Amino acid sequence: MGASDFSQLPHIGESLKRKEDYRFLTGAGQYTDDIILPNMHHAVFVRSPHAHANIRKVDKSAALKAPGVIGVLDGNDVAADKVAGLPCGWLITDTAGQPMKEPPHPILAFGKVRYVGDHVAMVVADTLENAKNAAELVDVDYDPLPAVVDVRDAMKQGAPSLHEAAADNHCYKWAIGDKGQVDAAFSGAAHVTKIDLINNRLAPNPMEPRAAIASYNRAGDDYTLYVANQNPHVERLLMTAFVLGLPEHKVRVIAPDVGGGFGAKIFLYAEDVCLTWASKKLNCAIKWTCDRSEAFLSDAHGRDHVTHAELALDKDGRFLAFRVHTDANLGAYLSTFSTAVPTILYATLLAGQYKTPQIYVEVDAWFTNTSPVDAYRGAGRPEATYLLERIVTRAAWETGLSQDEIRRRNFITEFPYQTPVALQYDTGDFPACMQKANELAEMSSFEQRKAASKAKGLLRGVGYSSYIEACGLAPSNVAGALGARAGLFECGEVRVHPTGSVTVFTGSHSHGQGHETTFAQVVASRLGLDPSQVDIVHGDTGRVPFGMGTYGSRSISVGGAAIMRALDKIEAKAKKIAAHLMETGDADVEFANGEFTVKGTDKKVTFGQVALTAYVPHNYPLDKLEPGLNETAFYDPTNFTYPAGTHICEVEVDPNTGVVRIDRFTAVDDFGTIINPMIVEGQVHGGLTQGIGQALLENCVYDRETGQLVTGSFMDYAMPRADDVPDFRLGHVTTPCTTNPLGTKGCGEAGAIGSPPAVINAVLDALAPLGVKDLDMPASPSRVWTAIQAAKA
Repeated sequence: MGASDFSQLPHIGESLKRKEDYRFLTGAGQYTDDIILPNMHHAVFVRSPHAHANIRKVDKSAALKAPGVIGVLDGNDVAADKVAGLPCGWLITDTAGQPMKEPPHPILAFGKVRYVGDHVAMVVADTLENAKNAAELVDVDYDPLPAVVDVRDAMKQGAPSLHEAAADNHCYKWAIGDKGQVDAAFSGAAHVTKIDLINNRLAPNPMEPRAAIASYNRAGDDYTLYVANQNPHVERLLMTAFVLGLPEHKVRVIAPDVGGGFGAKIFLYAEDVCLTWASKKLNCAIKWTCDRSEAFLSDAHGRDHVTHAELALDKDGRFLAFRVHTDANLGAYLSTFSTAVPTILYATLLAGQYKTPQIYVEVDAWFTNTSPVDAYRGAGRPEATYLLERIVTRAAWETGLSQDEIRRRNFITEFPYQTPVALQYDTGDFPACMQKANELAEMSSFEQRKAASKAKGLLRGVGYSSYIEACGLAPSNVAGALGARAGLFECGEVRVHPTGSVTVFTGSHSHGQGHETTFAQVVASRLGLDPSQVDIVHGDTGRVPFGMGTYGSRSISVGGAAIMRALDKIEAKAKKIAAHLMETGDADVEFANGEFTVKGTDKKVTFGQVALTAYVPHNYPLDKLEPGLNETAFYDPTNFTYPAGTHICEVEVDPNTGVVRIDRFTAVDDFGTIINPMIVEGQVHGGLTQGIGQALLENCVYDRETGQLVTGSFMDYAMPRADDVPDFRLGHVTTPCTTNPLGTKGCGEAGAIGSPPAVINAVLDALAPLGVKDLDMPASPSRVWTAIQAAKA
C-alpha cells in the first residue's frame, strides 16, 4: 500500500479524541512512583556539593547505624563488584581518523567528582524519610579543585582538567563538507555575512521527574526495572551488555505511563543502574524518585553551543557557501547520545531549505564541570535552525532584501535534493509553506500594525524562520557507519483475536504523543475496524519483541511503518483464509473496509469471520496454513523523513522596560500525511511553547568561579506560562514522504525547532531602529533593556 492510498483510508485525518486521556484525567494513570512492590525500600543519593573535587574518604558508619537503613553504597563498592561505567551510544571519529576521547563514567563517583550533583553514594532504607535522614549522615571528605563550566574557558591553556583521558578537556574535533571548495567560494563572494551567537543551555523539566524501581528475583535469578524512560529496550541493552554484564533476557524493563520526556528520559542514567545492581546486593526492591531540585542538577541538559558562522552571497543575494565553527559543551561526562547531537544531528541540517552549493562545518566538543549535555526536544536540529535562520535574516538586512524574498531566492525547489552535508531530501514544497505563512500572518498589513504599536510607544518587529528537520534516525547501516552503537529500526507485532479485535505491540513508546490513539487509527483503517477495537501495548520488554523507543519524531514514521508491514502480513494470510472460505484463489480476493470480496462477484466474508476461522479452524486449509492470525515485522527506514515549514513571529517591545510580548505567531508546517490533526496541533502547540521558552525565558546558568548551578529551581529558572504565548495560527502544506508506506514525516519537535529564531529575529527587527544589532537568547527584559542602553551609549 502506497502513501497516497493510505491517506484515503477511513479514520486517517480524523481528529479522534485521545483514547488515553480518560485515565489521565480521572487519575487512573500509573506512573513509576505509583507502583508499590513487596519488600520495597527507598533510595536517596548523596550528591556532590562541589563542581570539581577529589574524594579523600566516604565515611558511611553513622549512616549505616541510622534507623531503617539496610545499605550505603559508594564508588568503592562499585569498583569491588567490577560494575562498569555508563556507555556512550555514539562513537565519533575525529578529523584525524582517531576515536573520540571517552573517559570512564562511573555510576557512583570513584576518587573524584566532576559536577555539582555528581553521584557519590546511595543510601537505602525502609522509608524515604529514613533514607533522607541517613543521607545527611554520610560524611564525605572533599579536596576541592578549580572548576570550569563555560566552554570558552574549557579550551584555554591551563584550564582545570576533568579527566586523565582528556587532559586538555577536548573530546573530539569533527568536520563535514569540502573546506577547499567553501574557501574558494568565499574568495569570489560579493557579500559575506558573519555572526557570533550562543545557543543557551536548557533544563528539560518534564512534568513527571525521573523515577525507577528495581527488584531482583532469586528464584529465577532475574531482575525487573520499572523506569520513567522513553526507550526501555535500549535502556536494557546498554545496562546489561555494557555495564552490569547480565544476560539480556534476565532483565525486564517496564516503562509505564511516562509524564513527558522531551529527550531527558532517553538515556541510561546512573540511578537506574545503581538500583538494579543494589536490588540483588541488598535483596529487596528499591525505589528512587527524583525531586525537582535534584532534577535540575542531575538530568541531562540541552543545547549549550558557542558558534561563529559566515555566509557568502553573490550580487543577487543567492547563497554561495556557508562556513561554521561550533564549540559544543558536553558537560562532565559523555551521556548516551551526547556526541551525536552537535555532529550528525546538527551539522547535517545546516543546508536548511536552501540550495547552498558548498558548506563546511567544524565542531569541537569539550568537557566542563557541568551536568552532561544530551538530546533535548529537537536534538541538534534547533541548534542548526537557530544558527542558519539568524544568519539568513542578518544577510537580508545587510543586502536590503526582504525576509521572505531572500528565502525564496534560495529555496530548494527540485526533489530529490542532495545537500552538501550528507542528507538527501526526498520531497517538500518550501515556497508553498512560505506563501501560506505570509497569508495566515497577514503580512500585507504589517506596516499598519507597526504604526499602531508606535503610537502606543511600543516597537513592533517581525521575524521569519524557515526550518527543516531530519526525523527517524535511519537507516541503521548508515547510522552505524556514522558511529551509532545500536540499530535504529522499529518492531511491530499485530495480534488478531478470535473475535476480530486487535492488540498491537510496538517498540515505540508514548510519553504524551497519543500513540494509543494514532496507532489504533492506523490499524483500524487498514482492517476496517473501529479504533475502539484496537489496543496498543508499549513500554515493556517482557511483552514487546524489541524496539528502539521514541525520540527524533520517529514514532509514526518508523514504528507505524513496522506496524504497517505486520498488517501486510496479516492481510496476506487473511486473504488465503478468505479464499478458502469463498472457494477461490487468494489472487482473486480483494480486501477493503473490513470485507474480503471475490473480484467480479458478490461473494464476501468479513474480517471478523476470517479471524474466528483462524482460531476455530473447522473449515481451514490446515495443509497450507497454520492456525492463528498473529504477525511481527521489523522496519528499518531507507532515509530520514524531512518535515519543514515557515514560522512567522510578531512581537511588541517596550523600550522603557525591555519587556517583549509576542502578539501573534504563525506556523505553517509540512508533516506529510497527518493521521490525527488534533493531536498534531497539540504537538505543535507544545513545541512552540518550549521554543518560545528558550527564546525569551529559559537559561541554565552556572557560576563561572564556583561551578554552582545558579538556576537550580523554578525560583531562578523561568518556564513559559499561559500568558507568555499567544493564540497560535497554524497551517499545513502536505507533500507525503516517499520513503515510508504512510507518507508521514513527524511533528513532535517542529515547534521547538522553528520558533526560537523567529522570536529572536522579531525582537531584533523591533530593536533595529534603536541600533541594536545582536542579542542572545533568552531575550529577557533585563537583557533587552541592557542592549537598548548599550546602543544609546
